[in-house]
Amino acid sequence: MLRSLIEIKPRDVPVRVALRNAAAVVLPLAAGIASGHVEAGLGIAAGALNTMFTDQPGPYRLRMQRMLLTAFAAGLSAFLGSLIGPHTFLLVLASLVWGVGGGLLVALGPDAARAGLTSMILLVITAAQPRSLAGALAAGGLIVAGGMLQTLFAIAAWPLQRYRPERHALAEICRQLAASARRLPDRAQAPPVTQALIDVEHMLHGEHRARGQIMETFRVLAELVERIRLELLALVDLRVDLADHDASATLGRTLEYAARTLEALAAALDRGTSPLAGAAAMEGLEATLDALAQLRDRAAHPPRELVIALARAQGLAGQLRAMLRNANFAGSRGELRAQIAEAQLPRALRPRSWLATLRANVALSSVAFRHALRCGTCLALAVAAERIGGLEHGYWIPMTIAIVLKPDFAGTFQFGLLRVAGTLLGLVLTTALVHYAFVGPWQELVLLGALCVGFRMLVTVHYGLGVMMLTGVVVILLAFGGIAPGETMVARGIATAIGSAVALLAYAAWPTWERRRVRPALATMLDAYRGYFATLLQDDVAAHVATRTLARSARTNAEASIARLRGEPRPDRRLLAFADGLFANANRFVRACMSFEAVLQDARELPERDALAAFAGRIAASLQALAGALRDDAVVAPADLRTEERAFAARLDAAVGERDAGVAAEVVEAFDRMTDSIDTLAHLILQADRNLRRTA
Repeated sequence: MLRSLIEIKPRDVPVRVALRNAAAVVLPLAAGIASGHVEAGLGIAAGALNTMFTDQPGPYRLRMQRMLLTAFAAGLSAFLGSLIGPHTFLLVLASLVWGVGGGLLVALGPDAARAGLTSMILLVITAAQPRSLAGALAAGGLIVAGGMLQTLFAIAAWPLQRYRPERHALAEICRQLAASARRLPDRAQAPPVTQALIDVEHMLHGEHRARGQIMETFRVLAELVERIRLELLALVDLRVDLADHDASATLGRTLEYAARTLEALAAALDRGTSPLAGAAAMEGLEATLDALAQLRDRAAHPPRELVIALARAQGLAGQLRAMLRNANFAGSRGELRAQIAEAQLPRALRPRSWLATLRANVALSSVAFRHALRCGTCLALAVAAERIGGLEHGYWIPMTIAIVLKPDFAGTFQFGLLRVAGTLLGLVLTTALVHYAFVGPWQELVLLGALCVGFRMLVTVHYGLGVMMLTGVVVILLAFGGIAPGETMVARGIATAIGSAVALLAYAAWPTWERRRVRPALATMLDAYRGYFATLLQDDVAAHVATRTLARSARTNAEASIARLRGEPRPDRRLLAFADGLFANANRFVRACMSFEAVLQDARELPERDALAAFAGRIAASLQALAGALRDDAVVAPADLRTEERAFAARLDAAVGERDAGVAAEVVEAFDRMTDSIDTLAHLILQADRNLRRTA
């Protein structure tokens, strides 16, 4: 829990995005100051600030849709808050409705949750400054105008650089793959680049994907990236198994040249130019292939790991060459074009009707609905209390509650403490700067722009730093509205502390603990892995792509569930150790599956296909049984897969000739690792069930 408070994450917001977001906030306010219409400029700036949160990566169509919806939701909230501000009962009722509705939006994803949060905040803030009907309409209209301006800035490059989001997403994958090629392997870790691949899947095959002939080339590049990832993963794992020092060092040079080629590809995709710099790296990679071949030919009986490494390295070189050809957007599409003709997400991941999704979550068993009830109740009670108590700047209390309350305890705890610390620091520093260093509206405007850029870049790096910047932004905006920073600093600090404490107490009174959900999440992951493995021997490309995508999604969900469990107070240490162990061994299984997939892509014909398919069926059945036992808390009977695996390996060795010996060695290696992983998974689940019975 403490580690989560000081964790510094990598920055994921480009400088250009932070600058354009800040410009959309600062420019209308500057125009208002220059023209003498500060209030109008302030309203547009506030609307741009609220819509800034939803300027996230993705196709331009999707970006425009979610930002405009957020802008109109914020405008409606500002209109309603301004209109009913004098009427406490109506405001409390509206706070309840907005809190429940905004909280329930977490079921639709983070973008919808951000829109719900900004709507709740605007409702309580604008209620502090009541207006007539005309004034309320003007306030709501200015907020919408600011959101539309922010949207315009976000999609301004659409006509000139129509496919820039797709190019940048693919470039980011290449950079992450290059980094993974240089890291020491750990088979207990999840396969690399999972989230980036999920993002690209939605970008290239989702509902709001871009249209045009060039999209086929992007899909070809994405499929090539998939193959490169498989080869890299196999080679990184093999580097550990190679006992020969020369072979291991040579393989390390192969991976380094592959990383350089991928970095050249990333740079070319970012700029939209031809990846000429990758040619030199490919020459170095080819030289290491010759060195590996010489090491194999020199040995009378070359190690199985060296034979496999050479085959996988040759496959990697072929995929990188294809990537270089296609990266200039004019190369041959080859057979991949037919394989990915059905360019859409798997049915299970296609967006459902938002109304159907919300309706399905209206139940006490739903985490989203429990969060919505907590949020709505706390928001309404806080509004009622601050109105009845007549607290100065009391709207900061319900505003803080809306920001701090999250669906899980770890998130609420972390956001609560960081919110208090960041707000207090932001209040003190900004008030001091405005009083002593930045005197005058134009200097304050410069400070506002700097704080906007800092907030946008730092909020995902460390929430406390982001809140500190955001608090400074709000203080300056309110100062332009006539509220002096120094006079309200103490009141705002006290209100922030009260709001965070109320949010934590509300969660403690009615918690949603992750310990009840982690086993089903892990079971879903095992089921998804089984589905992915089962399609490897099928000639159904669409089914394979769908199960691969579902497996990635299930893995990220399980990983997030374990992280939430770790952040809870007094977590069940045995359950946490069990979840970590099961997740690690499931990762070992899926990495072995990916090595097997790399073999299937290069093998002309599989030896002993019937026996192989039969043993693969036993592996799939074992995984299904393990997932069922995990989900139902049932006792699992350990399967004797090891005996069957040894018999299958002996049969394969006896049946294949010299031509297929390399393929057979790779198949045996992959199945040996799968068997070991399944045996360990069965042991972990059996041990956990025994501990559970002892406790009972």
